[in-house]
Amino acid sequence: MFGFRKSLDVIQLFHKAGNPASVRVANLLRQVSAAASESATEDQASNHAAQTNMSRRDPFELNITEDLPTSHQLTTILDYVGKDGISSVVKGANNQNEAVTMFKKNPDSLNRPLVVDWNNGKAYAGSEESAILKLLNALPPKN
Repeated sequence: MFGFRKSLDVIQLFHKAGNPASVRVANLLRQVSAAASESATEDQASNHAAQTNMSRRDPFELNITEDLPTSHQLTTILDYVGKDGISSVVKGANNQNEAVTMFKKNPDSLNRPLVVDWNNGKAYAGSEESAILKLLNALPPKN
């Protein structure tokens, strides 16, 4: 009778307000979040054809911050992207230790925008819309 509700996934954007790409990503994430929340409240008997293409994503908590990640968060993010993605998160880094050291010496070495899905262990540094939608599992269906 009483079910437990699943907590919302947390999607975090490490944002740089003066960066046009970061502003575009923030707007995209807000759109996806709004579409996901809207589709979650639709009447199940209604026609869903008019919903946006981004409605395949479950609702999530969006956290946009201009703060830098902590060292622990950075290490976790580097684990999420794997060895091949480290240089996309920290400019010029070739491995995790180097990335953490470079970040501590120069926080601007962090590539922003940086989108992190903490619950599903995914991260993406950049502004490519299709890559972000893929990370969010919010790609429109193929025709």
